[in-house]
Amino acid sequence: MYASSIPSSGFFLDVESVIRGLTQDYCTAFNTGNYDQVASLYAPDASFMPPNRETAVGSRAIERVLRGLGESGHQDLRFETQRVDSSGDIAVEIGRYTLAIHQENGTTIADRGKFMRAWRRVGAWRIIAHAWSSDLLIKGPSEAHKP
Repeated sequence: MYASSIPSSGFFLDVESVIRGLTQDYCTAFNTGNYDQVASLYAPDASFMPPNRETAVGSRAIERVLRGLGESGHQDLRFETQRVDSSGDIAVEIGRYTLAIHQENGTTIADRGKFMRAWRRVGAWRIIAHAWSSDLLIKGPSEAHKP
């Protein structure tokens, strides 16, 4: 069973501490190939919007996208939460990420960017929407041939 960094006892934790802990659990699960555990952090009807890919809706579709990312060389994911704002059972998390993308030719691209997640508490906190955007520029057709 996957262990959470959040204590299971009756300790009171503020929303920001809980979200930060779940975010670290997300990274640990992704980096160890436990995509089902990452997907369990999403609500059943959540939307997942990674860069340069179609939106995945639902935890099963999200798990497939996460597995595809991992199998295509995306590794060493790190999220840095910069801000958590909450009201009642809704929280919004904003931060930065870094990620290593290992290419088939043996090279590695260091990706970095920003992310935003919306969380809803329904017993436990679950992600209801998640988007991230890379800071790396994508070369257009006219730039692809430049040295």
